[in-house]
Amino acid sequence: MLETDRIEYKEKLPDKQDFEKSVIAFLNHKGGTIFFGIDNSGKIVGVSDSDGDMLKIKDRIKNNILPSPMGVFDVLTEEREHKTIIKVKVAIGVEKPYFMKKFGMTEKGCFLRVGTYNEPMPQEIIEKLFASRTRNSIGTIRSNRQDLRFAQLKIYYQERHKQFSKHFRENLDFYTQEKDLNYVAYLLADENNISIKLAKYRGTNKLDLIENNEYGYVSLVKSAERVLDRIEIENTTFVRITSKMRIENRLWNASAIREAVLNAFLHSDYTREIGPTFEIYDDRIEITSAGSLPNELSESEFFEGYSIPRNRELMRVFKDLNLVEHLGLGVPKILKYYNRECFKFTKNFLRIKLPSIVPNL
Repeated sequence: MLETDRIEYKEKLPDKQDFEKSVIAFLNHKGGTIFFGIDNSGKIVGVSDSDGDMLKIKDRIKNNILPSPMGVFDVLTEEREHKTIIKVKVAIGVEKPYFMKKFGMTEKGCFLRVGTYNEPMPQEIIEKLFASRTRNSIGTIRSNRQDLRFAQLKIYYQERHKQFSKHFRENLDFYTQEKDLNYVAYLLADENNISIKLAKYRGTNKLDLIENNEYGYVSLVKSAERVLDRIEIENTTFVRITSKMRIENRLWNASAIREAVLNAFLHSDYTREIGPTFEIYDDRIEITSAGSLPNELSESEFFEGYSIPRNRELMRVFKDLNLVEHLGLGVPKILKYYNRECFKFTKNFLRIKLPSIVPNL
């Protein structure tokens, strides 16, 4: 495969900031993937120190690029032709223009992907992107409460043996530029005002409500785990024994429904103060999140796994806690078991309907 506007090859990690230019260009374009250990012709040459290079890559992206790209890139390894390569997946940035910290928001610091090249961004485009940059992202909104506590989040980090230092608020981007706790901190705090409902109905419509559970008003991490646990209970396993074998099925594919639940938590538009909802019927489960597709993402790109993390700060925390894996894997995992018709996009919402498997005992 040759290089494209979304694929770039590098034989090794360069000493200069050429690699950062590529990351910035992808962030300012439509995302992309950078491979280390593949030369310009596409030949697999591999890397000699994948662990060391991965640490350097993460550190350079974190420290050399602004706005913070944490939560919108992944660094992982892959084996090809018995050689190890490094793959850096970069999502579409939501806080354009991204730029080199050293040079600022100038033509020397901002780049665009044009074909297979990273070109300096003209100043008029820089100014236009900056003027239209999302002003109501959860990272820039000041929390209406500044007395937030994070005991729940600390427990989750410690249980997974992850670092949770006294500087966690800074490390997890919990502050606005004015150094006030932001809406990210509010959503992950022990207490908030976000309702997360899970309802269960008898039949195939809303006429006969039999359960209406509330899992919100706590850290979104805790809410997500509580919803996952409850759906795991609802996801009944039924067994059919034939003359030759024992066949086990569940109402919904476990991997797909987990991805659908976590996608709803991570991609909801919380600026509307609306959390995701979960509704269980006799023949399906419906998962609804606020906010439709970001303007720059088409439906075809969405289904192909291209990612624009609406809430990159939440994505980073959920990745830290191993609740999600890599960028862009959620939708392809769901489509492995369910078709595109299960997704419905409206102007203000995204709904996923996963049909139940009817037991045939």
